[in-house]
Amino acid sequence: MTDSPKLLIDNVSRVFPGVRGGPPTRALEPTRLEVAENDFITILGPSGCGKSTLLRIVAGLDRPSAGRVLLDGREVKGPGPDRGMVFQSYTLFPWLTVAENIAFGLKEKGVRESERRDIVAAYVEKVGLRGFENHYPKQLSGGMQQRTAIARALANNPEILLLDEPFGALDNQTRALMQELLLGIWERETKTVLFVTHDIEEAIFLASRVVVMTARPGRIKAEVPVELPHPRHYTMKTSAAFSDLKARLTEEIRAEAVLAAEGH
Repeated sequence: MTDSPKLLIDNVSRVFPGVRGGPPTRALEPTRLEVAENDFITILGPSGCGKSTLLRIVAGLDRPSAGRVLLDGREVKGPGPDRGMVFQSYTLFPWLTVAENIAFGLKEKGVRESERRDIVAAYVEKVGLRGFENHYPKQLSGGMQQRTAIARALANNPEILLLDEPFGALDNQTRALMQELLLGIWERETKTVLFVTHDIEEAIFLASRVVVMTARPGRIKAEVPVELPHPRHYTMKTSAAFSDLKARLTEEIRAEAVLAAEGH
């Protein structure tokens, strides 16, 4: 048994070059975060604090200016099938059906057709899309498109699932349903999840731990454990424990918004 974290973000920082000779932008101060196997971590912070930049670095879609990211002890140097990524925008292939989108990564990995069909069928069931396997993305609602994107990411059996405000474009009712769907999948499959959001209730409801980031340049300000029981249900959002966590996190974020407005 090893005490090494599943994911180690080891003093990662990111500086973007200035535009047209202007000063560089410090998006991310040196940041360290340890994520254990099967953790569900939500990253919460004001807009522009570097949440998405950090997630893109973990995904291998961007390189840190300093520091490193280790997944299972191996340094991340680019995208890979060990990380499944879901974005806020619907990134499905419009020329592929639901089933073909879910199967895409499996096909790329050379999984034989019969096995692909079984895996696709299992995930179609898990995300509640039975009967829509042969629909194209344009025929689906936003929530159904994100169900497909989550199924596609999970079908590859990644070591960690990375989600960048995946429910941000959905209406409130669909968003709540998608939160419960994702949490149910995590409770059954115990995946390691890193989830970026600016929604405080969403951060609490989903997480085993909420990581709060400061305003730009982003760094980790606080790590707040969420000790609410599982399985979780939306009615939990009215509980005293939930309200206490919401008040604490609201104050953390509000303080950062005030500092940002004052130019600190």
